[in-house]
Amino acid sequence: MENTGYTYPQDNVALYPTGQYDRLKDDGTSVTTATVVNMGPTVPPRRDHIIWSIFTTVYMNIFCLGLMALAFSIKSRDRKVLGDMEGAHHYGSTAKVLNIIALVLTILIVALIIGLIAAGVIEFHYAARHDFKGK
Repeated sequence: MENTGYTYPQDNVALYPTGQYDRLKDDGTSVTTATVVNMGPTVPPRRDHIIWSIFTTVYMNIFCLGLMALAFSIKSRDRKVLGDMEGAHHYGSTAKVLNIIALVLTILIVALIIGLIAAGVIEFHYAARHDFKGK
């Protein structure tokens, strides 16, 4: 079976049919219709807090809470991909709570260390000055 309606590139001619086409004629009977798509209320996607969990894992991984938050964030993202929005919400809220706890504990520990250093430096300076004057 031979294809006679098309030319090939080696003939330096484009790949178009060589036959003539008739244009469609508008007889006035065509009706354009509109398509309406009814969509339900838009539900915002569940947050998985993965960026916050990565930050907590890298910078504030106290008691491995950041790593646990990252695991729950990944589980939340997996549930969201599977379409289980209730499971995604559960895992996402758990990751959020773990991130908040890690943040609060880190702030408290840093404030405690700064306070102890300040108190130690003040005490050291006071003791050194009295020791220097006494001798």
